[in-house]
Amino acid sequence: MPRRVLTGRVTSDKMDKTITVLVDRRVMHPLYKKFIRRSKKYAAHDEGNICKIGDLVRIIECPPISKRKTWMLLERNGQIVGDAPADAVAIAEAHPAPPAPVA
Repeated sequence: MPRRVLTGRVTSDKMDKTITVLVDRRVMHPLYKKFIRRSKKYAAHDEGNICKIGDLVRIIECPPISKRKTWMLLERNGQIVGDAPADAVAIAEAHPAPPAPVA
């Protein structure tokens, strides 16, 4: 099964080698057919502590690193991170990032 890649904004960088990423998505309401926003926060591994609050990042699924951390930083502001695994870089290049979410 392919690894999932998500795009979101960094909401916290206070932890060592960990960032919190807020991922927004739009879903259609089943009854009213109106698009509504749903969001979820993910803990992602940031080996170099390079991300700051507000950065647009892409994260990729990885084997569990800790209890909550099963995602790894792939791109920061459109540039692939140096410590990303080689297979993850190939996935990122094959699937370009979607346009930035409208706030």
